[in-house]
Amino acid sequence: MGLLDKDVLTTGEVAKICNVAPRTVSKWFDSGQIKGYRIPGSKDRRIPVASLIQFMKDHGIPMDGVHSGKPRVLVVDDEREIVETLQRVLVEQAGYEVRVSVNGFEAGFECERFRPHVILLDLHIGDSDASSVARFVRNQDDLAITRVVAMSGKLTDGQAMALRSQGFDGFLKKPFQVRQVIQEIERANALVA
Repeated sequence: MGLLDKDVLTTGEVAKICNVAPRTVSKWFDSGQIKGYRIPGSKDRRIPVASLIQFMKDHGIPMDGVHSGKPRVLVVDDEREIVETLQRVLVEQAGYEVRVSVNGFEAGFECERFRPHVILLDLHIGDSDASSVARFVRNQDDLAITRVVAMSGKLTDGQAMALRSQGFDGFLKKPFQVRQVIQEIERANALVA
């Protein structure tokens, strides 16, 4: 059952749909940007689905993935063959919403528009430093629950372990099997559920 099958949502559910931190939803609510009500006798906020949809349209928040509740995955790699293959298999085998970027600049733009739950980020994208993309994601309130999974065929185990301190949430060693990719996405996305 998708979240939008309900009539009313909690701030946590709205946060997951919009891919923001729950406190961001509370701010929207408290400032009157998103309409809702408090449950009598408690501080809990409730937001009707209709007002959430209106809010998302007003603010250009993408509706894809809202109805399906599917994880949104952004694949960033400058090897076109890899992004196209990953996109195809993740859509066909896992049913994810998938978008792709071939450079860091495009990835930043897609993050703003698509608000992915998980980003698969090749560490060796030519035009920019992958860790700067990871830092960009970490510094965006709107991407508070986005998880960044690094991909590389060149790292030693020690270097891979060090990635966590650089803002990455997981690591995939190339070449990988589709099953490993799906497991890593599910693991990373479970952190936000």
